[in-house]
Amino acid sequence: MATADRHRPERQGVTLGGEAIHDELDRRAAEVADQVVAWRHHLHRYPELSNREVNTARLVADHLRSLGLDEVRTGIAGHGAVGVLRGGTAGERVVALRADMDALPVQDLCGVGFASEVVDSDYPGGPFPVSHACGHDCHTAALLGAATVLAGVRDRLPGTVLFVFQPAEEGPPVTEEGGARAMVEAGAFADPVPTMAFGLHVTPHPKGYVGYRIGNQYGASALVRIVVTGKQTHGSTPWEGIDPMPAVGAVLTGIGQLYRQVSAFDPVTVSIGHIEDVGRFNIVGQTVTLWGTVRCAVESDMARVEQRLTTLAEHSAAAFGATATVEYLQRVPPVHNSGPWVAAGLPTFRRVVGEERVVETGGTLGYDDVSEFVSRFGGLYVMLGVQDATLDASGRPVPVPGGRGLVTNHNPHFYADDGTLVTGVRLHAHVAYDHLTGALVPRDGG
Repeated sequence: MATADRHRPERQGVTLGGEAIHDELDRRAAEVADQVVAWRHHLHRYPELSNREVNTARLVADHLRSLGLDEVRTGIAGHGAVGVLRGGTAGERVVALRADMDALPVQDLCGVGFASEVVDSDYPGGPFPVSHACGHDCHTAALLGAATVLAGVRDRLPGTVLFVFQPAEEGPPVTEEGGARAMVEAGAFADPVPTMAFGLHVTPHPKGYVGYRIGNQYGASALVRIVVTGKQTHGSTPWEGIDPMPAVGAVLTGIGQLYRQVSAFDPVTVSIGHIEDVGRFNIVGQTVTLWGTVRCAVESDMARVEQRLTTLAEHSAAAFGATATVEYLQRVPPVHNSGPWVAAGLPTFRRVVGEERVVETGGTLGYDDVSEFVSRFGGLYVMLGVQDATLDASGRPVPVPGGRGLVTNHNPHFYADDGTLVTGVRLHAHVAYDHLTGALVPRDGG
């Protein structure tokens, strides 16, 4: 890049030979669309679980280096990678574009030719079938495409773009650290510090639609581990021991009533997804461990729900002569989109997909630790529809007749339409350019 190019006035970056910059971003996105689909297919076929994203991170880093970025930082909080693109014109804003890379311990039943057949035999608790049943393959591929697009117009970017590829969004094994907070603590955003974070998540909404919410897009979350301890004995003489199983049953039954102990106007849920015991059919075991998740639409409810759950477990165990310990791990704050940031972003979203395809959505008790970035640096997190759907009169997605139906994330049959990936590329590119030029910034505080 010629030195003179780095000192162009900002306004000259708006056009190139009569071509508006946003049109050029779209043209470049169309040119890379086939490669984005190819990346997605490769990543989908070869998924990797949280904190094991070795080959995914290598693919990401190799491509970022091929673009001639100013820096490509790897090995962050495990297998995280950050590409740094410093623009060619003066500007102090820094936009962090984020994609998560990890897959799930879920069988792939989505029915495509590039479906995963991977089984991770070494992962703690495994072996597990592995698939991108949450769509992180789409996120990673789209951000690689956006990096390609923005690197092609770097001489007209008045500021810096960080391409953030995050490991372990789904949560690392409990004995390990990982995820968004670990990237922050590792100093990934210390120099330069972002002035905005942006990301998107593919969802079962109509293809090419952008969904947003003012307030908490996702809820607060915590992983819960409950260990119920009794006294081991032979199954033929249960009176000589303390059976933890009745206490476990009481805890599972009581969880269904916890919602009655907090406000009915703000959703909460406690779900136990995995139970482990130690023993065999004719032994009353010593311990039973319950693994689950606590979700709250309003973060301030989390402490109350945790206290109620702890009381339930401890007292239920005591009623049967057992004991219980309760731990809360891997806490994730809610993803919050403030009103000023949403107002700043809506013109960009509408330019990319059309006004009629930008819709307000309801909240969800899903979680995403991109909240660690958005809460620190400001910014936005939105939904990108990727399925055969339309909206009914109430604005809810419903299946299109003859299509593949609606399948939620984390379902083995979850699918994403390849043709919508280029929309993800364009969203990243337009958001980045608009923020760096001052068009996408909150006017009344963020």
